[in-house]
Amino acid sequence: MELLQNNKSFDGEQRIYAFESHVLKNSTKFGIYLPSQALQGQSCPALFYLAGLTCNEETFAIKAHAQRLAAQLGLILITPDTSPRGEGVAEGDHWDIGQGAGFYINATQAPWAEHFQMESFIVDELYQLVNQEFDIQQDSIGIFGHSMGGHGALTLAFKYPEKFKSVSAFAPICAPSQCPWGEKAFSNYLGDDREEWLQHDATALIQAKGALFSDILIDQGFSDQFYSQLNPALLQQACDAVGQKLSLREHQGYDHGYYFIQSFIDDHLQFHAVQLQA
Repeated sequence: MELLQNNKSFDGEQRIYAFESHVLKNSTKFGIYLPSQALQGQSCPALFYLAGLTCNEETFAIKAHAQRLAAQLGLILITPDTSPRGEGVAEGDHWDIGQGAGFYINATQAPWAEHFQMESFIVDELYQLVNQEFDIQQDSIGIFGHSMGGHGALTLAFKYPEKFKSVSAFAPICAPSQCPWGEKAFSNYLGDDREEWLQHDATALIQAKGALFSDILIDQGFSDQFYSQLNPALLQQACDAVGQKLSLREHQGYDHGYYFIQSFIDDHLQFHAVQLQA
């Protein structure tokens, strides 16, 4: 693991690391914010943040303005890249497929399957690495994300509740098997078996697995230019059907971008801080 960048921030450190991923079969990067408590040897709770389409390991660190409150709460923030990248990694024909658009699933179809194993990368390889290298409270790890990453956070939380104690999202793709973004990604990465798609669809997973968390926090803007792709109402229906508490907050005037995330990031960090210490 190689330290590429280290910047002091609110008495903590924002770092970028690179390492050779056996799962992705290439070099990859991730960001991590270590509050002063962690730098002083205190074991801290941690949050994985999964970014959206076209983003990378630095996007959240630069744009979300999360470090100030993370420092106060003593939260470690972990930000992986959104896909494998580099020489020999397949590229898509548009921004919503291929590099920058891994969808946090394990691809089964050529040419994607060789490198695009983002689910295993997050929950196995990176999860194990950060727990080995940093003093993380292993029973106090949460996950959240935005858009494609919101989809990833919800699905991985419901697949691996033994690893993630809390979950939230900004403008997540709630039912990817029922929207153009998801249909394109899933048909490319997984093939044409729509039953397989449902294993990576938050709405379907919640219907199948039932209530697993004390609460889920979702923030969604009504002026989101991608609102028709996101389907928060379907997620609400699924949660209602199985008794899963969902705090779905919809906001007039907010769009899909990081000004929206900045506006509500404190609420999400505080939400996770409470859930992780419960």
